[in-house]
Amino acid sequence: MTAIDMGVLILRVCLGLTLAAHGYAKFFSGGRIPGTAAWFDGMGMRPGVLHARLAAGTEVGAGLALAAGFLTPLAAAAFVALMLVAAWTVHREHGFFIVRNGWEYNLVLAVAAVSVATIGAGRLSLDHLIFGADAPAGWLGLVLAAVLGVGAGVAQLALFYRPVAEQEQ
Repeated sequence: MTAIDMGVLILRVCLGLTLAAHGYAKFFSGGRIPGTAAWFDGMGMRPGVLHARLAAGTEVGAGLALAAGFLTPLAAAAFVALMLVAAWTVHREHGFFIVRNGWEYNLVLAVAAVSVATIGAGRLSLDHLIFGADAPAGWLGLVLAAVLGVGAGVAQLALFYRPVAEQEQ
């Protein structure tokens, strides 16, 4: 084990558990799925109940997968898709900085996840246990995470994002 293996483990676990906790909250805190569904409907992601369940499930699943270093580029792609959709639908109008509800945090999570996919999950990961030295990383990890993530996020927005015009509210 190297310092890089330990560093990427720390980063993976922090990122992954943060996203998983966010999804867990959609399932079990506050308004739960019905409240989250109403929020999704209100922002224009329809049908809200479908997107609430998909977002919560993807956040938990991708977060735990990244934390464990399992199929790391695919987990990172899910981070990118989730953060792209969140940045566009919720934070875009507020500018960059998170203190004004901007998209800064979304960018950091997505870029950090792509960075992990590029570096590789390290020796302390399920990827290493399953695939050994052939675990996807490097340019392949970068391309898988970034291209699949951006593609999935853009596709979701194109298919489902239907914000209510100001006059209709």
